[in-house]
Amino acid sequence: MQHSPRFLALVNEARRHVEETDVHAIRRWQEAGRDFILVDVREESEWARGHLPGAVYLGRGIVERDIETRFPDPDTELYLYCGGGFRSVLVAESLQKMGYGKVISVDGGFRGWCEAGYPVEA
Repeated sequence: MQHSPRFLALVNEARRHVEETDVHAIRRWQEAGRDFILVDVREESEWARGHLPGAVYLGRGIVERDIETRFPDPDTELYLYCGGGFRSVLVAESLQKMGYGKVISVDGGFRGWCEAGYPVEA
């Protein structure tokens, strides 16, 4: 997908303030049995077509509205992913502004996960 220059500028600015990890680290942690919260921030239709194992759904359109109900503790460590790692950066920055201090965006997102051949849940 070709993203517009202004969108990319917005993402790149947000990226300066957001911690990131990648899909390979997420997979290693899953294989090691590490307990962590993985949040899919894509559209509901994207979620329905497949998502990372163990993920919970809180789409970008509702995450700010519903985050406190799902995860009331602002110290909860949340790993956010989207299709490729752009929307999740924006969500991470937004949640930081809401007081969540441990939000990490997963670079590569669902696309990177699938390209690596990792398992997907439907």
